[in-house]
Amino acid sequence: MPIFPATDAERASVVAELRAAGCVFAEDEADLLIGAAGAPQQLIAMVARRVAGEPLEHILGWVDFAGVRVSVEPGVFVPRRRTEFLVREAVSRLPSGPGIVVDLCCGSGAIGLAVAVAARGPVELHAADVDPVAVACARRNLAAVGGHGYEGDLYTALPARMRGRANVLVANVPYVPTNAMALLPPEARLHEPRAALDGGPDGLDVFRRVVAGAVDWLAPGGHLLVEVGEEQTSAAVAALTAAGLAARVARSAEHDGAVVIGTRRTRG
Repeated sequence: MPIFPATDAERASVVAELRAAGCVFAEDEADLLIGAAGAPQQLIAMVARRVAGEPLEHILGWVDFAGVRVSVEPGVFVPRRRTEFLVREAVSRLPSGPGIVVDLCCGSGAIGLAVAVAARGPVELHAADVDPVAVACARRNLAAVGGHGYEGDLYTALPARMRGRANVLVANVPYVPTNAMALLPPEARLHEPRAALDGGPDGLDVFRRVVAGAVDWLAPGGHLLVEVGEEQTSAAVAALTAAGLAARVARSAEHDGAVVIGTRRTRG
C-alpha cells in the first residue's frame, strides 16, 4: 500500500507519463512507484528518474527474483527473470544434506541467495565479484542466509580452503558479444556496469576463464552451471568438455534461457 494516499487521477497521470516514455508495463510500474513513495514530491522524482531511462529496480531499491526480494542499487547489475531457470537447475543439483555453493560474478548476490533460500538442506554460501559496489550490495543480501561475499577476480577472491569443495558453482558471467552491446536496451547499456554485460568478441571470454578453474574448485561430482545465449551453447559445451567436465545443456522455453552444466567426474 502507498504511504501517502495517491488519488485515481494521480495514478492515471503516472501511468500516462510512463507509457509515453515507452514503459510496456506502465500500470504495474506505476503501482510499484506509488507504493514505494513516501510523499508526492518523492513520487514525482522517482517517476522522472524512470522516464529518463533509469531501471525501475534501481529506483525501487529491490527486485523480486525467484520469489526472493533482492536489494539492488545504481551501478549494480539487475538480475533477469530468465536467470531464475539457472537457480532452479542449481537447486536440483544440491545434495540432500548440507551443501556448499559458490556464486561467481555474483553482482547483487541474487543467484546464490535464491539458491540458498530454496535449498532442501543447509547451504554454506560463498559469493565473489570484481566490482566493489556489487560486493557491498551482495554482502547485505547474503547476510540473511549467513553467506559470505568477497571482492576479487573469480577464484582468486575465494578462501583457499574452498578449493575442491563446491557442490554447486554458479556463474552469471557477462555473455553479450562486444559488437552486440549497442543493441541492448538503454536502461541496461547506460545504467548497468559494462563489465557485467560485455563478454568479449564471442561473449564467452569470462566463461572460458570460469571453466578453466572449475575442476580445481568443484567437489567430485560437483556441478558448474552458467547461463549463456542459445547460439553460444555449442562453443560452451566444447569448452566444458576440453576442461575435463561432463557437459550438457538445459533449456527452458518458459524462461527463454539456456544453461550449460559441467560436472566434475568422480574417481573410480
